Amino acid sequence: MRLIRLLSFRYLFSKKSNNIINIISWISVLAISFTTAAFIIIVSVMNGFTSVVSNLYNSIEPDLKILPAQGKYFNPDSIFSILSKKQGIASISKTISNQALIKYRQKQILITVRGVDSVFGKTTNVQSVLRKGKFYFKDKNINYCVVGQGVATELNINIENQFAPILFYSPKRIKNTGTSTDIINEKSAYVSGVFSINDDFDYKFVFTDLHFAQELFDAEGLVSSIDISIHKSASRDKIQQELQSLLGNKFVVKNKDQLNEVLFKTLETEKLWTFIIMSFILLIATFSIISALTMLIIEKQKDIQTLYALGAHKRMIESIFMVEGFLITFGGAFVGLLLGVIICWIQIQFHIITFNENSILPYYPVEVKWEDLALVLSVLLIIGFIAALYPVRLFTKDVKWNK
Repeated sequence: MRLIRLLSFRYLFSKKSNNIINIISWISVLAISFTTAAFIIIVSVMNGFTSVVSNLYNSIEPDLKILPAQGKYFNPDSIFSILSKKQGIASISKTISNQALIKYRQKQILITVRGVDSVFGKTTNVQSVLRKGKFYFKDKNINYCVVGQGVATELNINIENQFAPILFYSPKRIKNTGTSTDIINEKSAYVSGVFSINDDFDYKFVFTDLHFAQELFDAEGLVSSIDISIHKSASRDKIQQELQSLLGNKFVVKNKDQLNEVLFKTLETEKLWTFIIMSFILLIATFSIISALTMLIIEKQKDIQTLYALGAHKRMIESIFMVEGFLITFGGAFVGLLLGVIICWIQIQFHIITFNENSILPYYPVEVKWEDLALVLSVLLIIGFIAALYPVRLFTKDVKWNK
Protein backbone atom coordinates (compact mmCIF):
# COMPACT_ATOMS: atom_id res chain seq x y z
CA MET A 1 0.00 0.00 0.00
CA ARG A 2 2.89 2.33 0.75
CA LEU A 3 4.34 1.65 -2.71
CA ILE A 4 0.97 2.43 -4.31
CA ARG A 5 0.79 5.79 -2.53
CA LEU A 6 4.40 6.59 -3.38
CA LEU A 7 3.90 5.91 -7.10
CA SER A 8 0.59 7.80 -7.11
CA PHE A 9 2.20 10.89 -5.60
CA ARG A 10 5.08 10.62 -8.03
CA TYR A 11 2.80 10.38 -11.06
CA LEU A 12 0.75 13.33 -9.82
CA PHE A 13 3.55 15.78 -9.03
CA SER A 14 6.37 14.69 -11.34
CA LYS A 15 6.85 16.36 -14.69
CA LYS A 16 5.35 14.38 -17.58
CA SER A 17 6.84 14.02 -21.02
CA ASN A 18 3.72 15.73 -22.34
CA ASN A 19 3.15 18.92 -20.33
CA ILE A 20 -0.57 18.98 -21.17
CA ILE A 21 -1.14 16.13 -18.68
CA ASN A 22 0.19 18.27 -15.83
CA ILE A 23 -2.01 21.15 -16.94
CA ILE A 24 -5.13 18.97 -17.12
CA SER A 25 -4.39 17.48 -13.68
CA TRP A 26 -4.12 20.90 -12.04
CA ILE A 27 -7.15 22.16 -13.95
CA SER A 28 -9.04 19.20 -12.46
CA VAL A 29 -7.96 20.20 -8.96
CA LEU A 30 -8.98 23.83 -9.52
CA ALA A 31 -12.32 22.87 -11.12
CA ILE A 32 -13.24 20.69 -8.16
CA SER A 33 -11.98 23.34 -5.72
CA PHE A 34 -14.06 26.20 -7.10
CA THR A 35 -17.15 24.03 -7.60
CA THR A 36 -16.90 22.70 -4.04
CA ALA A 37 -16.42 26.22 -2.66
CA ALA A 38 -19.46 27.44 -4.60
CA PHE A 39 -21.38 24.41 -3.32
CA ILE A 40 -20.57 25.28 0.31
CA ILE A 41 -21.31 28.99 -0.11
CA ILE A 42 -24.68 28.50 -1.83
CA VAL A 43 -25.88 25.91 0.69
CA SER A 44 -24.69 28.07 3.61
CA VAL A 45 -26.51 31.12 2.25
CA MET A 46 -29.68 29.03 1.93
CA ASN A 47 -29.20 27.90 5.54
CA GLY A 48 -28.87 31.54 6.55
CA PHE A 49 -32.06 32.58 4.79
CA THR A 50 -33.91 29.58 6.25
CA SER A 51 -32.82 30.55 9.78
CA VAL A 52 -33.83 34.18 9.23
CA VAL A 53 -37.25 33.18 7.87
CA SER A 54 -37.69 30.70 10.71
CA ASN A 55 -36.82 33.31 13.34
CA LEU A 56 -39.10 35.90 11.77
CA TYR A 57 -42.08 33.57 11.46
CA ASN A 58 -41.53 31.99 14.86
CA SER A 59 -41.16 35.37 16.59
CA ILE A 60 -44.95 35.65 16.87
CA GLU A 61 -45.54 31.92 17.33
CA PRO A 62 -45.14 30.02 20.62
CA ASP A 63 -43.32 26.73 21.21
CA LEU A 64 -46.69 24.93 21.26
CA LYS A 65 -50.17 26.03 20.26
CA ILE A 66 -53.42 24.32 21.24
CA LEU A 67 -56.15 24.70 18.59
CA PRO A 68 -59.71 23.35 18.40
CA ALA A 69 -60.13 20.40 16.04
CA GLN A 70 -63.44 21.89 14.88
CA GLY A 71 -64.86 25.39 15.03
CA LYS A 72 -63.23 28.77 15.71
CA TYR A 73 -63.55 29.27 19.47
CA PHE A 74 -63.51 27.27 22.68
CA ASN A 75 -63.60 27.82 26.44
CA PRO A 76 -60.05 27.61 27.82
CA ASP A 77 -60.90 27.07 31.51
CA SER A 78 -60.81 23.25 31.44
CA ILE A 79 -57.52 23.22 29.52
CA PHE A 80 -55.88 25.71 31.88
CA SER A 81 -56.55 23.35 34.79
CA ILE A 82 -54.65 20.62 32.89
CA LEU A 83 -51.77 22.89 31.86
CA SER A 84 -51.29 24.28 35.37
CA LYS A 85 -50.32 20.78 36.59
CA LYS A 86 -47.93 20.11 33.71
CA GLN A 87 -44.20 20.40 34.38
CA GLY A 88 -41.87 21.96 31.82
CA ILE A 89 -44.27 24.76 30.83
CA ALA A 90 -42.84 28.26 31.28
CA SER A 91 -45.84 30.44 30.40
CA ILE A 92 -49.37 30.18 28.98
CA SER A 93 -51.28 32.84 27.07
CA LYS A 94 -54.70 33.07 25.45
CA THR A 95 -55.31 34.42 21.94
CA ILE A 96 -58.30 34.96 19.70
CA SER A 97 -58.14 35.53 15.93
CA ASN A 98 -60.70 36.42 13.30
CA GLN A 99 -61.14 38.68 10.31
CA ALA A 100 -62.41 42.22 10.64
CA LEU A 101 -62.78 45.34 8.55
CA ILE A 102 -60.69 48.28 9.73
CA LYS A 103 -61.04 51.91 8.68
CA TYR A 104 -58.58 54.75 9.11
CA ARG A 105 -59.74 58.16 7.93
CA GLN A 106 -61.10 57.50 4.40
CA LYS A 107 -59.33 54.18 3.78
CA GLN A 108 -60.41 50.67 4.78
CA ILE A 109 -59.05 47.12 4.40
CA LEU A 110 -59.89 43.59 5.53
CA ILE A 111 -57.36 42.14 8.01
CA THR A 112 -56.98 39.50 10.70
CA VAL A 113 -57.28 40.77 14.25
CA ARG A 114 -55.25 38.80 16.77
CA GLY A 115 -56.24 39.54 20.35
CA VAL A 116 -53.61 38.57 22.91
CA ASP A 117 -53.31 38.78 26.69
CA SER A 118 -50.54 40.32 28.80
CA VAL A 119 -48.55 37.04 28.85
CA PHE A 120 -48.18 36.93 25.06
CA GLY A 121 -44.91 38.91 25.17
CA LYS A 122 -43.38 36.23 27.42
CA THR A 123 -44.74 33.31 25.41
CA THR A 124 -43.35 34.59 22.10
CA ASN A 125 -40.53 36.82 20.89
CA VAL A 126 -42.80 39.42 19.33
CA GLN A 127 -40.69 42.34 20.60
CA SER A 128 -37.93 41.37 18.15
CA VAL A 129 -40.10 42.25 15.11
CA LEU A 130 -41.31 45.61 16.44
CA ARG A 131 -40.03 48.39 14.16
CA LYS A 132 -41.72 51.49 15.58
CA GLY A 133 -43.43 52.42 18.83
CA LYS A 134 -44.13 49.99 21.67
CA PHE A 135 -46.08 46.77 22.17
CA TYR A 136 -48.95 47.69 24.52
CA PHE A 137 -52.76 47.82 24.32
CA LYS A 138 -54.04 49.82 27.29
CA ASP A 139 -53.24 53.21 28.74
CA LYS A 140 -55.68 55.08 30.98
CA ASN A 141 -58.66 53.14 29.60
CA ILE A 142 -57.69 54.00 26.02
CA ASN A 143 -57.40 51.06 23.60
CA TYR A 144 -54.29 50.65 21.45
CA CYS A 145 -53.21 48.21 18.75
CA VAL A 146 -50.03 47.15 16.96
CA VAL A 147 -50.28 46.96 13.17
CA GLY A 148 -48.13 45.38 10.45
CA GLN A 149 -45.92 47.59 8.29
CA GLY A 150 -48.04 46.70 5.26
CA VAL A 151 -51.26 47.72 7.03
CA ALA A 152 -49.65 51.00 8.09
CA THR A 153 -48.58 51.64 4.50
CA GLU A 154 -51.98 50.75 3.03
CA LEU A 155 -53.84 53.07 5.41
CA ASN A 156 -51.10 55.73 5.51
CA ILE A 157 -50.94 55.53 9.31
CA ASN A 158 -48.68 57.86 11.28
CA ILE A 159 -48.16 56.52 14.80
CA GLU A 160 -47.13 60.00 15.92
CA ASN A 161 -50.66 61.21 15.14
CA GLN A 162 -52.80 60.10 18.10
CA PHE A 163 -55.85 62.13 17.07
CA ALA A 164 -57.21 59.62 14.55
CA PRO A 165 -58.05 56.09 15.80
CA ILE A 166 -58.53 52.94 13.74
CA LEU A 167 -62.14 51.78 13.60
CA PHE A 168 -62.77 48.01 13.79
CA TYR A 169 -65.94 46.44 12.35
CA SER A 170 -67.13 42.85 12.76
CA PRO A 171 -70.59 41.25 12.30
CA LYS A 172 -72.30 40.09 15.45
CA ARG A 173 -72.47 36.33 15.96
CA ILE A 174 -76.25 36.53 16.60
CA LYS A 175 -77.95 38.51 13.86
CA ASN A 176 -80.88 40.76 14.76
CA THR A 177 -83.60 42.17 12.59
CA GLY A 178 -82.84 45.78 13.42
CA THR A 179 -80.82 48.39 11.54
CA SER A 180 -77.30 47.89 10.27
CA THR A 181 -75.85 49.29 13.50
CA ASP A 182 -77.55 46.47 15.40
CA ILE A 183 -75.78 43.69 13.51
CA ILE A 184 -72.25 45.11 13.43
CA ASN A 185 -69.85 45.55 16.32
CA GLU A 186 -67.73 48.68 16.16
CA LYS A 187 -64.71 49.46 18.30
CA SER A 188 -61.79 51.88 18.02
CA ALA A 189 -58.12 51.83 18.99
CA TYR A 190 -55.08 54.02 18.46
CA VAL A 191 -51.83 52.70 17.00
CA SER A 192 -49.07 52.13 19.56
CA GLY A 193 -46.55 50.33 17.35
CA VAL A 194 -45.68 48.84 13.97
CA PHE A 195 -44.16 45.39 13.42
CA SER A 196 -42.57 43.90 10.30
CA ILE A 197 -41.97 40.24 9.42
CA ASN A 198 -42.80 39.82 5.73
CA ASP A 199 -45.64 40.67 3.37
CA ASP A 200 -47.70 37.63 4.45
CA PHE A 201 -47.91 39.05 7.97
CA ASP A 202 -47.34 42.78 7.45
CA TYR A 203 -50.41 43.23 5.25
CA LYS A 204 -52.59 40.84 7.21
CA PHE A 205 -52.28 41.12 10.99
CA VAL A 206 -53.22 43.63 13.67
CA PHE A 207 -52.57 42.84 17.34
CA THR A 208 -55.04 44.04 19.98
CA ASP A 209 -55.89 43.34 23.58
CA LEU A 210 -57.62 40.00 24.18
CA HIS A 211 -60.76 41.49 25.78
CA PHE A 212 -60.96 44.11 23.04
CA ALA A 213 -61.01 41.37 20.38
CA GLN A 214 -63.44 39.19 22.35
CA GLU A 215 -65.92 42.05 22.52
CA LEU A 216 -65.40 42.82 18.83
CA PHE A 217 -66.16 39.23 17.82
CA ASP A 218 -68.92 38.59 20.40
CA ALA A 219 -66.78 35.88 21.97
CA GLU A 220 -66.52 36.90 25.63
CA GLY A 221 -64.67 34.21 27.60
CA LEU A 222 -63.72 32.30 24.45
CA VAL A 223 -60.37 31.96 22.65
CA SER A 224 -59.07 30.66 19.33
CA SER A 225 -55.91 29.11 20.74
CA ILE A 226 -53.74 28.69 23.81
CA ASP A 227 -50.07 29.53 23.35
CA ILE A 228 -47.44 27.74 25.42
CA SER A 229 -43.75 28.40 25.93
CA ILE A 230 -41.52 25.56 27.13
CA HIS A 231 -38.60 25.69 29.56
CA LYS A 232 -35.25 25.34 27.79
CA SER A 233 -34.45 22.25 29.86
CA ALA A 234 -37.72 20.53 28.87
CA SER A 235 -38.42 18.47 25.76
CA ARG A 236 -40.88 20.22 23.45
CA ASP A 237 -41.74 17.09 21.50
CA LYS A 238 -42.35 15.06 24.65
CA ILE A 239 -44.65 17.70 26.15
CA GLN A 240 -46.48 18.02 22.82
CA GLN A 241 -47.18 14.29 22.71
CA GLU A 242 -48.31 14.20 26.36
CA LEU A 243 -50.65 17.18 25.92
CA GLN A 244 -52.16 15.70 22.77
CA SER A 245 -52.80 12.46 24.65
CA LEU A 246 -54.43 14.33 27.59
CA LEU A 247 -56.61 16.61 25.43
CA GLY A 248 -57.81 13.91 23.06
CA ASN A 249 -59.13 14.37 19.55
CA LYS A 250 -61.13 17.53 20.33
CA PHE A 251 -57.94 19.61 20.20
CA VAL A 252 -54.78 19.72 18.09
CA VAL A 253 -51.39 20.52 19.61
CA LYS A 254 -48.90 21.97 17.10
CA ASN A 255 -45.29 23.13 17.42
CA LYS A 256 -43.66 26.06 15.62
CA ASP A 257 -42.62 24.05 12.59
CA GLN A 258 -46.08 22.56 12.15
CA LEU A 259 -47.74 25.97 12.34
CA ASN A 260 -45.83 26.98 9.19
CA GLU A 261 -45.46 23.49 7.76
CA VAL A 262 -45.90 24.44 4.10
CA LEU A 263 -43.27 27.18 4.32
CA PHE A 264 -40.59 25.04 5.92
CA LYS A 265 -41.27 22.08 3.62
CA THR A 266 -40.88 24.46 0.67
CA LEU A 267 -37.56 25.70 2.02
CA GLU A 268 -36.35 22.14 2.56
CA THR A 269 -37.41 21.19 -0.97
CA GLU A 270 -35.57 24.20 -2.42
CA LYS A 271 -32.42 23.22 -0.55
CA LEU A 272 -32.73 19.62 -1.73
CA TRP A 273 -33.04 20.64 -5.40
CA THR A 274 -30.17 23.08 -5.02
CA PHE A 275 -28.09 20.25 -3.60
CA ILE A 276 -29.01 17.98 -6.52
CA ILE A 277 -28.22 20.66 -9.13
CA MET A 278 -24.88 21.49 -7.51
CA SER A 279 -24.05 17.77 -7.38
CA PHE A 280 -24.58 17.55 -11.15
CA ILE A 281 -22.33 20.58 -11.65
CA LEU A 282 -19.73 18.89 -9.46
CA LEU A 283 -20.10 15.73 -11.54
CA ILE A 284 -19.40 17.72 -14.70
CA ALA A 285 -16.34 19.25 -13.03
CA THR A 286 -14.94 15.76 -12.37
CA PHE A 287 -14.95 14.89 -16.09
CA SER A 288 -11.51 16.49 -16.21
CA ILE A 289 -10.30 13.73 -13.86
CA ILE A 290 -11.27 11.16 -16.48
CA SER A 291 -9.26 13.07 -19.09
CA ALA A 292 -6.21 13.40 -16.82
CA LEU A 293 -6.16 9.73 -15.81
CA THR A 294 -6.80 8.54 -19.36
CA MET A 295 -3.85 10.51 -20.73
CA LEU A 296 -1.65 9.43 -17.82
CA ILE A 297 -2.43 5.74 -18.33
CA ILE A 298 -1.68 6.02 -22.04
CA GLU A 299 1.65 7.77 -21.32
CA LYS A 300 2.67 5.26 -18.62
CA GLN A 301 2.18 2.11 -20.73
CA LYS A 302 5.89 1.27 -20.49
CA ASP A 303 5.88 1.84 -16.70
CA ILE A 304 2.88 -0.44 -16.37
CA GLN A 305 4.65 -3.23 -18.30
CA THR A 306 7.79 -2.75 -16.19
CA LEU A 307 5.86 -2.91 -12.90
CA TYR A 308 4.03 -6.00 -14.15
CA ALA A 309 7.34 -7.65 -15.10
CA LEU A 310 8.70 -6.91 -11.62
CA GLY A 311 5.78 -8.80 -10.06
CA ALA A 312 3.09 -6.18 -9.58
CA HIS A 313 -0.32 -7.73 -10.19
CA LYS A 314 -3.06 -6.08 -12.23
CA ARG A 315 -5.11 -4.97 -9.24
CA MET A 316 -2.09 -3.20 -7.71
CA ILE A 317 -1.43 -1.28 -10.93
CA GLU A 318 -5.07 -0.29 -11.15
CA SER A 319 -4.92 0.88 -7.51
CA ILE A 320 -2.03 3.23 -8.34
CA PHE A 321 -4.17 5.18 -10.79
CA MET A 322 -7.26 4.93 -8.58
CA VAL A 323 -5.31 6.52 -5.72
CA GLU A 324 -4.13 9.27 -8.07
CA GLY A 325 -7.77 9.96 -8.98
CA PHE A 326 -8.57 10.20 -5.28
CA LEU A 327 -5.63 12.53 -4.73
CA ILE A 328 -6.95 14.90 -7.40
CA THR A 329 -10.47 14.69 -5.92
CA PHE A 330 -9.39 15.12 -2.30
CA GLY A 331 -6.93 17.86 -3.18
CA GLY A 332 -9.67 19.82 -4.90
CA ALA A 333 -12.20 18.99 -2.18
CA PHE A 334 -9.91 20.11 0.65
CA VAL A 335 -9.03 23.39 -1.04
CA GLY A 336 -12.69 23.97 -1.97
CA LEU A 337 -14.02 23.24 1.52
CA LEU A 338 -11.37 25.48 3.07
CA LEU A 339 -12.05 28.28 0.59
CA GLY A 340 -15.82 28.01 1.00
CA VAL A 341 -15.66 28.05 4.80
CA ILE A 342 -13.25 31.03 4.81
CA ILE A 343 -15.52 33.05 2.48
CA CYS A 344 -18.56 32.20 4.64
CA TRP A 345 -16.64 33.18 7.80
CA ILE A 346 -15.67 36.53 6.27
CA GLN A 347 -19.31 37.25 5.40
CA ILE A 348 -20.46 36.22 8.89
CA GLN A 349 -17.85 38.37 10.62
CA PHE A 350 -17.63 41.44 8.38
CA HIS A 351 -20.91 41.44 6.36
CA ILE A 352 -19.14 42.26 3.10
CA ILE A 353 -22.17 41.68 0.82
CA THR A 354 -25.11 43.84 1.89
CA PHE A 355 -28.67 44.62 0.80
CA ASN A 356 -30.08 48.05 0.09
CA GLU A 357 -31.19 50.33 2.90
CA ASN A 358 -34.91 49.55 2.51
CA SER A 359 -34.44 45.81 3.01
CA ILE A 360 -35.39 44.04 6.23
CA LEU A 361 -32.03 42.25 6.18
CA PRO A 362 -28.94 44.49 6.20
CA TYR A 363 -26.66 41.80 4.73
CA TYR A 364 -26.69 38.29 3.26
CA PRO A 365 -27.20 35.79 6.11
CA VAL A 366 -24.83 32.81 6.13
CA GLU A 367 -24.91 29.72 8.33
CA VAL A 368 -22.35 26.93 7.91
CA LYS A 369 -23.56 23.52 9.07
CA TRP A 370 -21.08 20.72 9.57
CA GLU A 371 -23.56 18.14 8.34
CA ASP A 372 -23.62 19.96 5.00
CA LEU A 373 -19.83 19.83 4.81
CA ALA A 374 -19.92 16.10 5.54
CA LEU A 375 -22.62 15.58 2.91
CA VAL A 376 -20.67 17.51 0.27
CA LEU A 377 -17.56 15.48 1.09
CA SER A 378 -19.56 12.26 0.75
CA VAL A 379 -20.86 13.33 -2.66
CA LEU A 380 -17.29 14.09 -3.72
CA LEU A 381 -16.15 10.67 -2.54
CA ILE A 382 -18.77 8.91 -4.63
CA ILE A 383 -18.23 11.05 -7.72
CA GLY A 384 -14.44 10.84 -7.37
CA PHE A 385 -14.58 7.05 -7.11
CA ILE A 386 -16.74 6.73 -10.22
CA ALA A 387 -14.63 9.24 -12.15
CA ALA A 388 -11.44 7.35 -11.33
CA LEU A 389 -12.86 3.85 -11.79
CA TYR A 390 -14.08 4.33 -15.34
CA PRO A 391 -10.78 5.26 -17.11
CA VAL A 392 -8.69 2.87 -14.98
CA ARG A 393 -10.88 -0.15 -15.79
CA LEU A 394 -11.37 0.86 -19.43
CA PHE A 395 -7.80 1.62 -20.46
CA THR A 396 -5.87 -0.89 -18.35
CA LYS A 397 -7.81 -3.78 -19.87
CA ASP A 398 -6.13 -3.04 -23.24
CA VAL A 399 -2.66 -3.43 -21.73
CA LYS A 400 -0.86 -6.54 -22.99
CA TRP A 401 -0.38 -8.63 -19.85
CA ASN A 402 2.46 -11.09 -20.55
CA LYS A 403 1.86 -13.24 -17.54
